[in-house]
Amino acid sequence: MTEKEREPAGLLLAAGGGRRLGGRPKALLEHRGRPLVEYAVGVLRAAGCARVHVVLGARSDEVRRRAELGGCVVVENPAWEEGMGSSLRAGLDSLAGTGARAALVSLVDQPGIGVEAVRRVLAAYEDDGSLASAAYDGVRGHPVLLGASHWAGIAESASGDRGARAYLRAHREAIRLVECGDVARPYDIDTEADLIHLE
Repeated sequence: MTEKEREPAGLLLAAGGGRRLGGRPKALLEHRGRPLVEYAVGVLRAAGCARVHVVLGARSDEVRRRAELGGCVVVENPAWEEGMGSSLRAGLDSLAGTGARAALVSLVDQPGIGVEAVRRVLAAYEDDGSLASAAYDGVRGHPVLLGASHWAGIAESASGDRGARAYLRAHREAIRLVECGDVARPYDIDTEADLIHLE
């Protein structure tokens, strides 16, 4: 297995249906002239993720049609309506057996988190026991780096919209916080009012 294959893989969670946006999937919102999912993949690639897995759910056929996701592994999450936990499980499952030693998890609805923040969190990778997270003024946020030895425990506790939160809370002493407040803005695109952040 090559060194490249062992490097952290990018895992983009982009399955949500945008319930508070009138049922518009966040992956399809336009940002800088392209679907948000395509923009987010570009950030992961530019930061150094050679392998990128993208978890889709709501209107996935349309997302595949409209977004340029060439070179990505596209993962379908049929249970996307259960929340982010199901998408995280599907994504980690898709990475099992690839040789990746860690997953850099980012969310499609956070376009204010760019290349520099992702690069900083990636730099915290040491081995498959690594746990790291971006922090904004000391408060843990995204992206998060999850070493492969943690994936089974994370998948077990990921439910609803909590993702890895319960696992990370239980292992907070092991998490390396990487301050990114000077280079990124961790807002979410959740409601109509948040659409002002899109360009």
